[in-house]
Amino acid sequence: MKVKEIRELSNEEINQKLKECKEELFNLRFEQATGSLEKPSRITDLRHTVARLKTVLREREMKEGD
Repeated sequence: MKVKEIRELSNEEINQKLKECKEELFNLRFEQATGSLEKPSRITDLRHTVARLKTVLREREMKEGD
């Protein structure tokens, strides 16, 4: 998910996406531990997406504080 796409979402939608990504990340880590993970790069992609989501939320918090 691109930053441009994330910025178009509302805070509630971003929080929902964040929850979904974290849940998927947990499941992928579980698959990795059991040795059934097919696409290890997906973990990295999800970690980057989580970081982007958190960054946009934090930017909005900082903007509201001004």
